[in-house]
Amino acid sequence: MRLFLLCLIIVIPSFTYSGATQAGTCEIKYTRTACPGKEKISYKKCKGKQKCSKFKEAATAAECGTMAVKSCRNKRLTVTKSKVINALFDGQQIKASNGNDDFCTVYEKASEEFNKCDG
Repeated sequence: MRLFLLCLIIVIPSFTYSGATQAGTCEIKYTRTACPGKEKISYKKCKGKQKCSKFKEAATAAECGTMAVKSCRNKRLTVTKSKVINALFDGQQIKASNGNDDFCTVYEKASEEFNKCDG
């Protein structure tokens, strides 16, 4: 009887978790173009570099793409001229809904938030 209970303790958890969805890795690649003379502050979010990546968890490539589009947001209009956002889901390049590698090409507020260096 003890052996039977021990087997149940070992086997049942493996069945319970086998169907669980595992999150994937979403790598969001940022490339910023700074307004003239604003490179230091514009690149600060990438530790002083023009390009960097940030890693997040996503359940699907589509969720990763949604996060990539949100990453296009630019609140510092007179600091960062524009951004190019690329994304990989579990190491595989993904594309925006228009087939472009740059997710900012489908960002709805790009015309409002990019190329505003002069105010």
